[in-house]
Amino acid sequence: MNGNGSPRLRFAPSPTGRLHVGNARTALFNWLVARAGGGRFILRLEDTDAERSTDDAAAGIVDDLAWLGLDWDEGPVKGGGYGPYRQSERQELYRAEAGRLLDTGKAYHCFCRPEDLARAREAARKAGQPVRYPGTCRGIPRDEAERRIAAGEPAALRFRMPDDTLTVSDMVRGDVTFDCSEFGDLVILRADGTAAYNFAVVVDDAGMRISHVIRGEDHLTNTPKQVLLFQALGYEPLPRYAHLPMILGPDRSPLSKRHGVTSVGQFREEGVLPRALVNYLALLGWSPGSGEEEILSPGELVDRFDLERVNRSAAVFDPDKLTWINGKHWRALGSEQRLDAALPFLQQAHWCPEEPGGAELGWLDAALEVLAPKVDRLDHLAPMFDVFFDFDPTSAVDPEARDALGAPEARLVLEALHRVIADAGPAPEGGFQPLFKQVQKETGVKGKDFYHPLRAALTGSMSGLELGALIPLLEQGKALKGFLQRIPGVGERIGLVLGTEIG
Repeated sequence: MNGNGSPRLRFAPSPTGRLHVGNARTALFNWLVARAGGGRFILRLEDTDAERSTDDAAAGIVDDLAWLGLDWDEGPVKGGGYGPYRQSERQELYRAEAGRLLDTGKAYHCFCRPEDLARAREAARKAGQPVRYPGTCRGIPRDEAERRIAAGEPAALRFRMPDDTLTVSDMVRGDVTFDCSEFGDLVILRADGTAAYNFAVVVDDAGMRISHVIRGEDHLTNTPKQVLLFQALGYEPLPRYAHLPMILGPDRSPLSKRHGVTSVGQFREEGVLPRALVNYLALLGWSPGSGEEEILSPGELVDRFDLERVNRSAAVFDPDKLTWINGKHWRALGSEQRLDAALPFLQQAHWCPEEPGGAELGWLDAALEVLAPKVDRLDHLAPMFDVFFDFDPTSAVDPEARDALGAPEARLVLEALHRVIADAGPAPEGGFQPLFKQVQKETGVKGKDFYHPLRAALTGSMSGLELGALIPLLEQGKALKGFLQRIPGVGERIGLVLGTEIG
């Protein structure tokens, strides 16, 4: 806790790739606890893996978190009183703190070469013993170690792990006891002088006044190591720890790329809304309560979230449920929000320019009003606009549509429609329904024998929008300027089917 007792939580990803949904859930749970407690949410980039960390990955993580709405109070871009917030910029601090452990005899220099350590690990495995550092350099006097270093021999710095047991109180898993002797002495500084993961995390969590460490259960065995380093460095108070259950794929193996889409950026590209993804991630390992509504806004999640309702058992990622939740959030959007969300997908499909005009936006809004209930993901929207812009009824794709156009009365109906629509002009008084009734009276064709050929001619398919919704959109679009002039109206479509052109 900070001075006024409010919580301080951090999300500390390694910028080595796209933001995985498992890490996004960790960020979300930290953000929820911080916001619910009136505290601070801190973003820290753990980029000490110089070979794999990239600026592009860091920028992608920052962008994905911002898109999700998980705003941070301190961190890269924003700054704060406990920075810098990249581990690569904190190395001098790590070396100074490691020096304190060395001066008090809690750390020592290790001259073991990587190949020596590999042989020791292999020997331990063959003997059925714990794979840990055997303590080869533990007894080297410090003055001897310093002479060897002065002579140019590379050395890492190791922390002397005690042989005791340690019990860690976890807010999700309860008390967990570890035998510290099984870990072996930890490297805290590598031979090149850079800090190792567990040591850097401890120095950062203490320096940034982190009150709660909420992370995946794969970090559970790191916790006793970090607690012992906290104690050895004299840092107080110790953060409270909570380890979240794993996220599994449908086959109950750890969620990975082989299960399909797993990164926030990929779901974003698929047309999942940020609030829908946040809603679904919150339900992975947490329950809003028995009988509670599952469709929740970020604000409602903040109001209801409680770590006591986090499960110990693993959560299974269900893409179908995410899609269902996304559909619920999509259909709940207001007109302006819906249009803002849909435009990038329509522009990507080249159905819409970068800056549509006001009348065009009005038409798009009307089209979305009709189409929104029929989709659950925004990447499914653009194909539904094909009926407006990508019209080629001369070769109906739908076999049922071809059958409808080939029926004996189809040409009779379409020719009569083509004639009366042309006679009525561009804006028939009373709309198209009076014209349809006129043709039905003239031809004697009614019901499905009338409407099936009409639908096939207008859409090339026997499924899709109701004609009562489709026809006004066709005519309104045709009447507007700009990109909507690409929409052929009712008469034009029937004329194309009949193999004629309208002047």
